[in-house]
Amino acid sequence: QVQLVESGGGLVQAGGSLRLSCVVSGRFFSLFAMAWHRQAPGQQRELVAHITTSGDTNYADSVKGRFTISRDNAKNTVYLQMNSLKPEDTAVYYCSASWAQVMGPLANYWGQGTQVTVSS
Repeated sequence: QVQLVESGGGLVQAGGSLRLSCVVSGRFFSLFAMAWHRQAPGQQRELVAHITTSGDTNYADSVKGRFTISRDNAKNTVYLQMNSLKPEDTAVYYCSASWAQVMGPLANYWGQGTQVTVSS
């Protein structure tokens, strides 16, 4: 059973930074493409950042230049470094794991989410 556990969310002022972490159980982490998604109240879930098994990354236009996704296969962990945060970044952030390498809104496994709140 694959489980994903996010951490690192919290309350931060606009312009601040947070780093989210997602630990994946099991021995298949290096085979997964990983992604971070977010969902704000009343809005659809949005794919924020994606990283393949080879380390190729892609980002939503809304976070390019501010967010960085990375992975540490030795620690079964994917990170999302978020800088220059804006109030519109407020959302529940979810990590996901996928066998397919193609970036998209679907995934095989999901975490429970971590709240990020950015105050103005």
